[in-house]
Amino acid sequence: MDVLHFPDDPRPPWLVHPVLALGNFDGLHRGHLKIIERVKRGAAEHGGVPMAMTFDPHPPRIVRPDKAPPLLMTIGQRLGELERAGIRCVAVVRFTEAMSRWEPETFVRTVLVEWLRVAEVWVGANFLFGHERSGNFSLLRTLGQRFGFRAEKIDPVRYKEFVVSSTRIRRLVAEGRVDEAGALLGHPYGLVGTVVEGSHRGRELGFPTANLETLNELIPPHGVYATTLTVDGVVHAAVTNVGVNPTFGSGSATTIETHVLRYEGELYGKPVQLAFVLRLRDERRFDDVDGLKAQIEADCRRAERLFARLSV
Repeated sequence: MDVLHFPDDPRPPWLVHPVLALGNFDGLHRGHLKIIERVKRGAAEHGGVPMAMTFDPHPPRIVRPDKAPPLLMTIGQRLGELERAGIRCVAVVRFTEAMSRWEPETFVRTVLVEWLRVAEVWVGANFLFGHERSGNFSLLRTLGQRFGFRAEKIDPVRYKEFVVSSTRIRRLVAEGRVDEAGALLGHPYGLVGTVVEGSHRGRELGFPTANLETLNELIPPHGVYATTLTVDGVVHAAVTNVGVNPTFGSGSATTIETHVLRYEGELYGKPVQLAFVLRLRDERRFDDVDGLKAQIEADCRRAERLFARLSV
């Protein structure tokens, strides 16, 4: 997959009939994937290039930093998921304070027309853009007619009774309802990072853990979760504790510690992906180590039963 950066990179000569999915694509959820599928179909029909455009930093970080939400993905995760979804090229727009003051027409003319020369642009139902979010889909379509590109939108995507949105998914993750978040995403909520040295308490208890150091912003709340850990492209069933290990004292720093079921091998220094499947229980303090060990054993048995049903 090719990645172009605005305003630094010139338009490449191979970019023919670009069909663009325009949005932030944080989480790349079911609604985003519907836009991506329509873009891929449109590009295939005209022999064009299926593209996505995203923004870095996230526009709210510039426009209203005090109210900017934590992101569901790092920019690296976002690019990786767009590539897996079948996007041939991603345009990453460097969002600045100056750009935040652009009128909608300025953005369309400068970025979509003069830089990319788009043939089609697809957006979500509630797409807004330009200074103070003053541009909507109707304006985008009007500008498309003026500048010679097609503008279309998709209807909201629902999962059961919910409209799928990054905002709702963030709320579910923040509440620990990771199974519901995964249903809206279409895949479990995940963190990426590197395994680092920990206190080795898990190994002493008979349950060695991988301690994750991550740049992800949104961490599920303290508790114990059934998870998967992907190492070297292989998915392993696991149990993860997010918290401060209250049985061993009130630590101030939150740690993410994962015990990989039925795994033998060294993980230190390895890049991994941790996916949250189901919250098992709250983190709590035990009176003694034996009580903690018995609870960990019960957590692992419950996770084993879950993953047996899921064939992990």
